[in-house]
Amino acid sequence: MIKLFSLFLLFSFSLQAFDKPAYVLYNAKGKKVTYAKMLKDLRQQDVVLIGELHNNPISHWLELEITQALAEQRQLVLGAEMFERDNQGALTNYLQGKITAKGLDSSARLWKNYKTDYAPLVHFAKEKNLPFIATNVPRKFASQVARGGFESLANLTSEEKSWVAPMPIAYDANLPGYQKMLKMMGEHTSPNMPKAQALKDATMAHFLFTNWNPGSLFIHYNGSYHSEYYEGISWYLKRSKADIKIATIATVSQKNIDSLLPEHLLKADYIICVEEDMTGTY
Repeated sequence: MIKLFSLFLLFSFSLQAFDKPAYVLYNAKGKKVTYAKMLKDLRQQDVVLIGELHNNPISHWLELEITQALAEQRQLVLGAEMFERDNQGALTNYLQGKITAKGLDSSARLWKNYKTDYAPLVHFAKEKNLPFIATNVPRKFASQVARGGFESLANLTSEEKSWVAPMPIAYDANLPGYQKMLKMMGEHTSPNMPKAQALKDATMAHFLFTNWNPGSLFIHYNGSYHSEYYEGISWYLKRSKADIKIATIATVSQKNIDSLLPEHLLKADYIICVEEDMTGTY
């Protein structure tokens, strides 16, 4: 009996040794939480900001899984950084069956990983007849601001202004995220670089908010940096409606995912911690 028990313990240890999850889910304080508990919380929100690592397959898989699960319980509106405002017409035409997937590809500026990473979300929206909002500012305007500040937008046409958050753009240069950007880029940056980021954040928040209806849940897909530490998009949303209920998700990568590194604490309400050697989608 003792020998049999010893073999059982050895077998159990062997199973644990080969247990290698692709990700672990943490809360803001670094405590492990279950996927089910996260979903229970998300379904009670007005807005869910899913911060992804753009080339991370776990990010994209969970975006779709979360969306599909919440669609069973709430009326959803979807939106994404990966679509710019001047491409809304093409995106809507595709969702309504007026153009094909090939037509969307030729009439909108799709990211290079669209087919593998974002098309499943768009297809789900089409299948379920869900609105999908292009929230991001046209990249050429962000480039203008990076070079010449918000003043460079003064000569936009009326149509072009409809693709940007209302001006003047509110901006707090002292927000830690924007300060961090300046430090990261060092001597190769200028004070206008964070303004370009703020233009994206403000525009995404504006079109998210104007397409959100009380009672519905807006799920937004964006780079993690745009919503980390409750800044970026969240900061602008709170300016529009202070009591709007927002849940944030961030994605991080670590060599060891058994515990969350201190540098990632408080990045979001929920933190998807992925093995750093995870194969990228591009």
